[in-house]
Amino acid sequence: MKIEKGTNLLEYVKKNKLKDIIAAKIDGKIIDLDSTLDEDKEVEFISVNSEEGLEILRHSAAHIMAQAVQHVFGNAKFAIGPAIENGFYYDMDVGRTITDEDLKKIEKEMKKIVGANYKFERTEMPKEEAIKLFEEKGDEYKVEILKDIDEDVVSLYQQGDFVDLCRGPHIPSTGYLKHFKLLSVAGAYFKGDETRPMLQRIYGAAFATKEDLDKYLKFLEEVKKRDHRKLGRQLDLFSINDEVGPGLIIWHPKGAMLRYLIEEFERKEHLKRGYEFVKGPEILRTELWKRSGHFDHYRENMYFTEIDGQSFGIKPMNCLGHIQVYKSKKRSYRELPKRYFELGVVHRHEKSGVLHGLLRVREFTQDDAHIFCRPDQLNDEIIGVLEFVQDVMDIFGFEYELEISTRPENSIGTDEQWELATNALINALENTGRKYEINEGDGAFYGPKIDVKLKDAIGRKWQCATIQCDFTLPERFELTYIDEDGKEKQPVMVHRVILGSIERFIAILIENYEGDFPLWIAPVQGRIIPVSEKHLDYAHRLYEELKDKGFRIELEERNETVGKKIRFAETEKIPYALIVGDKEVESNTVSVRRRKEGDLGCMDIDSLVEKWNKEIADRR
Repeated sequence: MKIEKGTNLLEYVKKNKLKDIIAAKIDGKIIDLDSTLDEDKEVEFISVNSEEGLEILRHSAAHIMAQAVQHVFGNAKFAIGPAIENGFYYDMDVGRTITDEDLKKIEKEMKKIVGANYKFERTEMPKEEAIKLFEEKGDEYKVEILKDIDEDVVSLYQQGDFVDLCRGPHIPSTGYLKHFKLLSVAGAYFKGDETRPMLQRIYGAAFATKEDLDKYLKFLEEVKKRDHRKLGRQLDLFSINDEVGPGLIIWHPKGAMLRYLIEEFERKEHLKRGYEFVKGPEILRTELWKRSGHFDHYRENMYFTEIDGQSFGIKPMNCLGHIQVYKSKKRSYRELPKRYFELGVVHRHEKSGVLHGLLRVREFTQDDAHIFCRPDQLNDEIIGVLEFVQDVMDIFGFEYELEISTRPENSIGTDEQWELATNALINALENTGRKYEINEGDGAFYGPKIDVKLKDAIGRKWQCATIQCDFTLPERFELTYIDEDGKEKQPVMVHRVILGSIERFIAILIENYEGDFPLWIAPVQGRIIPVSEKHLDYAHRLYEELKDKGFRIELEERNETVGKKIRFAETEKIPYALIVGDKEVESNTVSVRRRKEGDLGCMDIDSLVEKWNKEIADRR
């Protein structure tokens, strides 16, 4: 709307009773609502309910939290405090560990600050003057941030007695923040530098309405209940031991069985689709990583070692081993495409601050494959991978979304190669009628990619499968095939994973199913529970019979009541409890209980086996 020169936008909003407005946009730039126009302007008002409005609200919440921390601790030093999805955080040093009790005090103080309705006031000053201001406050983090700013004049915001370095914009006053909650405290390194002292990061949530906040807090409770780290301990699947090292997973028998079942499923699915199994070494000469571009573009994520005076890189990806398989002999156009598959163990140097259970680790296994094909085969091969992804996501019951990630700044290859590769991915998606979004600048350094983001049972999105189109590595490694005209031609290389990291996918499965796995991948499918010791012989015979038929069975031999034994099985999320007492021994049957369904009655063994086989075949 057109607004006249000299108008204060905040007064205009109040006068015209415009609801939920917290900022404005002029000529594409967002400004504070408490601004006065110096000429007639087209103004777009920003609602707190919009994406931009929520970001402003949450950024302001971080400032209010920092003010509350200053009141509670007195001597706090502050680093950064941005808005994030659903909330905000602030990194700080308060001289000691922040406890849950401290969070309650900080939140209580925030409510006082909100009630005081302090105005957010913007000022600008020379950078050197701002540096002096924060030096006097003893806040070395703000001083360092200021010294990194390549501007002569900087902006600060003040609400009440708290001043912070910030570009803005902010809500007009603290009273605009009504619905928020402090959530947790975590460690964080300043600028992500592990050589610096660790700061403390307070996370909070903020929303425009109480209903949205309550809904999000309920969602967080569900996330907490499903946390794969907690369930991993409860179900005895895996552990992470500081003595071994962060980001390194120790798989216990049940977790290792879950891995085996998923990996075996993958092997069979790949064989059905014409893939050949290969295996590359764990370390390769550093010269190869330089030739591929990994050394220049990815080495901060790699580990290196020296053997006999020569440098080797521990592989973060499997592509170079597969390239060597292709190069091992001359190839004819008739034998393409070649589809090489490996469950390849890779290592990546992840910073300790981002490690998270199975979701972010330093050693993991990829269901990695590389397809070497002729250019005229490329479209069909990409579509084949998309269909493979669809089949697997259907089996696990996941919906998903697709993104094409385009050329990043840090990349190799020519503009023509990138255009060819990007168009190949777009054409394949459009040929199949699949919807997709464009994610600018997030491709691999050697080629664009299709990213598959699955949605779990509570609506979270996870990056798993990816399809990357690559014209550059075949050129760098001089890969060729003899075409039908007798001339050497260069193949195209498709890098792809279906599940991605096996560790990460297992974490997603644990949280999606809440540890209650379908029968076909349950590490233990059933537990036999004898009513008393006199039923043990029959229980043992039943155990051996079901085990011989290929089922994953346990026998409960603890001297406890039947009720307790059943509760043990329920707590350990075992799909079936098979109870045997006098009646079952006499009739050569078993009393069957299905987790979450309860008592299914007595069955003879053949009927039970038939039921299980059908459930497994249906992958339920």
